[in-house]
Amino acid sequence: MSNADHDVVVIGGGQAGLAVAYYLRRAAIDFLVLDAAEHAGGAWLHAWDSLRLFSPAGYSGLPGWPMPPSETEGFPTRNEVVDYLTRYEQRYQFPIERPCLVEAVERDGDRLVVRLKDHRTITARAVVSATGTWGVPFIPAYPGGDLFGGVQVHSADYRNPDPFEGKRVLIVGGGNSGAQILAEVSRVAETIWVTISDPVLLPDEVDGRVLFARASARVRGDFDGAATTTLGDIVVVPPVKEARDRGVLTSVRPFARFTNVGVVWQDGSETEVDAVLWCTGFRPATAHLRSLDIVEPDGRVEVVDQRAVKEPLLWLAGYGNWTGAASATLIGAGRTARELVPRMLEALGLATPNQ
Repeated sequence: MSNADHDVVVIGGGQAGLAVAYYLRRAAIDFLVLDAAEHAGGAWLHAWDSLRLFSPAGYSGLPGWPMPPSETEGFPTRNEVVDYLTRYEQRYQFPIERPCLVEAVERDGDRLVVRLKDHRTITARAVVSATGTWGVPFIPAYPGGDLFGGVQVHSADYRNPDPFEGKRVLIVGGGNSGAQILAEVSRVAETIWVTISDPVLLPDEVDGRVLFARASARVRGDFDGAATTTLGDIVVVPPVKEARDRGVLTSVRPFARFTNVGVVWQDGSETEVDAVLWCTGFRPATAHLRSLDIVEPDGRVEVVDQRAVKEPLLWLAGYGNWTGAASATLIGAGRTARELVPRMLEALGLATPNQ
């Protein structure tokens, strides 16, 4: 038996970490959650003001306690999600320490050592890394990017359209974030939507429930006719529907390079722009795992069934499909945790929770 401080340490107190905590608590396992934020809510704390989920509340909850119905047209707002996550962790009284920044995870015999920024160390028989992706926004490299004199903002730092009023704005990225941000910025600014290919808008009656099921089938390899749907397809939540009805959900293909005042397109024509909003996604926030020498150049860690191949005491949740189908979504976080925790406890020789 190890002399670790805890059986399990969970790094990250967002939706993925809370879902794992639920199943650990139900199994009566000694665990601790470490969260870098000062308040509950995970990545939702940093989302833009008007963000909407693309699933109804009844299909967006974590295990054990459904999300209360939204007060706004069926699709919960960012603030409603933060409130739900806050009350969720209070409801179950999870052992959470915050703010607590993890600098590194290291192997020490039959345990892992979690090193904190305040120079403390915490040891565990196993670690679940659930830090997600929000802290590592991705902006693709374009020639001349350092020449452009306008404003560049990633969706991670976007809050509302007010700073862009009266300007010409490029919105780059064809997923749900790009569509939702375009919908509101286009009401106060001239917008140009740049996407790699034509965005896929789902039928009005399709929401995140169907999207999750179809995307999960694709991950599993169940390639029936519906499984071509991906989580990048756009759910027509009310703001997006309104933008579609205004005729602004049209896109153009990527530009070739920046100039100091705008962009040059593939055909050589030029457009002056005041700002670029990058809705181009994120990379895994796994810098704290580099000390284990297991992190690939793209930030991923090789896993089988959420367990790190090169460090069997480490498990990962909430980073995307590679750590479980749709594991970076609320509904996917719960399903990933339900699979991960029994596997981890079996590997540790501990009792598994009832399913």
